[in-house]
Amino acid sequence: MKTNRHAFVFGASGFIGRWLTKELLDQGIPTTAALRNINHRLAALREWLADRGTNVDLLDAERADLASEEIGLSGLNFSHVSEIYNVVGAYAFGMSPDIARAANVDTSRRVVEFAATIPDVRLIHLSGYRVGGQDPTSVPWSEQKRKQEYKRLGAYEASKVESDAVVKSRAGELGVSLTIANPASVIGHSRTGESDQNLGLATTVLDLIAGKLPAIPGNSRTFVPVVTVDYLARFMVLLPARDETRGESYWILDDNTPALPELLHLIARHHGVSAPRLRVPVRIVKRLPRAITKADPETLSFLSPQRYPTGPANRLAEHHGLLQPDIKTVLTRWSKYLAASKAGKAAIIQIEHKS
Repeated sequence: MKTNRHAFVFGASGFIGRWLTKELLDQGIPTTAALRNINHRLAALREWLADRGTNVDLLDAERADLASEEIGLSGLNFSHVSEIYNVVGAYAFGMSPDIARAANVDTSRRVVEFAATIPDVRLIHLSGYRVGGQDPTSVPWSEQKRKQEYKRLGAYEASKVESDAVVKSRAGELGVSLTIANPASVIGHSRTGESDQNLGLATTVLDLIAGKLPAIPGNSRTFVPVVTVDYLARFMVLLPARDETRGESYWILDDNTPALPELLHLIARHHGVSAPRLRVPVRIVKRLPRAITKADPETLSFLSPQRYPTGPANRLAEHHGLLQPDIKTVLTRWSKYLAASKAGKAAIIQIEHKS
């Protein structure tokens, strides 16, 4: 790896990307944000960072369009870049297979191909705890397999599964030094709870606080692990600094995350609301109409008792003094931030409506 670090971040304006960029800059690492719309997004990113006490003097940007094969970066000199972070992609349910593949498979492949143009660069790719560990020899997928997997898993999860395999395969073909980060559900900042991501578990938490959660899905072993966004950012920035992380995949989550019923009861007590007593097995939830469950069918595969191989990530973090924050404290801080944020947005909408 190059002696002097310079980071290049795809997805710097997103939820995880902003906190990752903040961590890089806070550690004094010059950082280039790859942005599709520099005029608008760079100013917004700088303002967001400055509002949180980060010096933005080491931040610059390049215009990049991951929707095109050339991504708009050809012909430029990036030999000074030591590490590339790919945290771009679409986290959304209800996408069509074509849209999901374009957002999560094609973009990731293009980032790998861009990385291959920079000598001795490290690529840190964000995958996911449910989709990591795919076999790179399984690609390219046949049309039949693609249809089957996208139907079975839903477009979002299937595109992330395919992306994990494609990234590994293409990196191997091109000789790119790759490390994969597989985070769990990413929640707010450990100290403030700050988060602007309201999908997945966040939706369930908001429904619970609002008294709109009719039942708790799953059973006492249902495990929906979480990780705070600042812990994830610090872990990812650590990866390219260590030679032993080359070619490895790390599952990044808090093993102490309570089982889903306990997690929801913890948050309910903190907000002074009652958690539903009724529990519905996942197999039954999957058969119920969406009008009753109020849940997107694609989210139901995340309701599982499965545990994950966190040992390597935990040992690496502990060796470098990176410790998980107290999980019960951060869950309540996050839920409090979500509730306050939603209440604030509702008040703004009401004011606008009256005016």
